Amino acid sequence: MADSAMLYTFGFTLILVGVLVLVAAAVLTAATRGKNRETRAAGVVIVGPVPIIFGSKKDVKTLLTLSVTLTALLIAGLLIYHFLLGR
Repeated sequence: MADSAMLYTFGFTLILVGVLVLVAAAVLTAATRGKNRETRAAGVVIVGPVPIIFGSKKDVKTLLTLSVTLTALLIAGLLIYHFLLGR
């Protein structure tokens, strides 16, 4: 029972940190909007194990590397869990 409470708290904390990062990014973007007229954006949507990447040319290369690396780590972690720790 204590393990599930700890996981619930950890998950809630991760969500809260993510929301705070999004708010900070929005505030920083709004604060620097008048200084820089060039707008660039990029993003990744991960559907299952497949990353869908969109954005400008330079940003896409960075996101591609990051998303493929993180997806490979996720799959490796799931396989390790399944074969070594799974019941």
